[in-house]
Amino acid sequence: MKTWIAAIRSEKIKLRRSYVLGLAVIDPLLCVLIGLMSDLGTAPEAWNMLFTIMIALHALFFLPILTGIFAALVCRYEHAGGGWKQILSLPVTRNVLYTSKFVIVASLVALNQVLFFATVLGVGLIKGLDVSLIPWGDFGMKLLAGFVACLPLAALQLFVSAWWSSFAAPMVLNVIFTIPNMLVVNSEVFGPYYPWAQPMLVMMRAGGEYDFGAFGLPLETLLITIGGSSLVFILAGLTYFNRKAV
Repeated sequence: MKTWIAAIRSEKIKLRRSYVLGLAVIDPLLCVLIGLMSDLGTAPEAWNMLFTIMIALHALFFLPILTGIFAALVCRYEHAGGGWKQILSLPVTRNVLYTSKFVIVASLVALNQVLFFATVLGVGLIKGLDVSLIPWGDFGMKLLAGFVACLPLAALQLFVSAWWSSFAAPMVLNVIFTIPNMLVVNSEVFGPYYPWAQPMLVMMRAGGEYDFGAFGLPLETLLITIGGSSLVFILAGLTYFNRKAV
């Protein structure tokens, strides 16, 4: 356990030299613009309307893209100047190194979710919404579900980033697969199994009632699919990493 915690601390130190925290802020700030331009009125469900409007941009595009960027960043230093040879020569198992990187990526996604929620509250206050009407439980469920839905994508992107020596290529690939989300989320056949669409599907479905495309599927079905794909991608990444040549 101490070795694993030390590996996580090492990853945090490396990320301090990057612009990763700035990237985590960009998404919420852009969503603020969408929220401020929305017409919510004074209806009791105004908070839910605001949250849904801001989710449309956050979960459909920015959250999947940022998850891929975070995964690429945690492998960036190892790809530069023979870093993999140095880090794999340390008296630390490869499983510990790989899972510590995954934990960092997941932590950054969680931070992004918290910042997004803070901007939702900020926009609501600016627009004069009643604080006493905030559905804390509903919002918390959606944010947690969105975080969980990002785990398969984080595992997949970490696998690709560890395998691909190029820093930019995994990010470009991630953007390419994120763009079709608008179409994929409307497909009951492909939507639940498409990692880039799962954050949007789960955040919209948690606590809501929708009956079209993949949005009509039970939340439990989506979460089971997400849990299974997370396990598959993590095991695939660990298997590759343990066999990775140095």
